[in-house]
Amino acid sequence: MSHMSTPTWSARPEHPGEAGTVRRILLDAFDTADEADLVDALRADPEAWLPPFSYVTVSPDGEPVAQALLTRCHVGDTPALALAPCAVLGAWQRQGAGGAAIRGALAAARAAGERTVVVLGHPDYYPRFGFSSAAGFGIVPPAGQEWPDEAFLALALDGGARGALPRGEVRYAAAFGL
Repeated sequence: MSHMSTPTWSARPEHPGEAGTVRRILLDAFDTADEADLVDALRADPEAWLPPFSYVTVSPDGEPVAQALLTRCHVGDTPALALAPCAVLGAWQRQGAGGAAIRGALAAARAAGERTVVVLGHPDYYPRFGFSSAAGFGIVPPAGQEWPDEAFLALALDGGARGALPRGEVRYAAAFGL
C-alpha cells in the first residue's frame, strides 16, 4: 500500500474491548504468535498490566494499526516499566505509526509519574525516543541473559541524570519467562 504522504498519526490508550484488535496487529507484525501470546499473558497478570500504558495508533479512518506496550517490571526492588512489544500492521509499517504509539505511551507514563523505562530492542531505533545504554545507568539484564549492551536500553522519563535512576538487575513480569 503506498501513501502519497505520511499520515498524521493519532495515538491513544487502548479502549476496553480492543484486545482482539491488538492481537491481530501483533499476529500480522510478527512471524510467530509469541508476541501476541505474551501480551495475552501480560493482560492476565494484574501486577504487570497497566491499562493506561497500552497505546494504539489509529489510522486516518480510526482503525488501530499499531501498538506499544509498557508493563510493570522492577529494577532491583524499584518499580519501573518495560517497553515490549511494539507492533505495526504490515501495510502501515515504516510510516511513523509505531513511533507515535511509543511516544504516546511514554508521555502517559511520564504524566503518571513513572521514572524508568527499559527496552531490549534495535540500537538504531530506540535512541530517537531518548533511550541510551542501560549499562550506563547501572541497570543490568536478568541473571543469565547475555544481551548486547547496545540493544539493552533505558530511559529516564523525568530527564534525570544518570544517577537519578535505580540501579540493579531488571525483573520482568513472569509472562516474559526470564
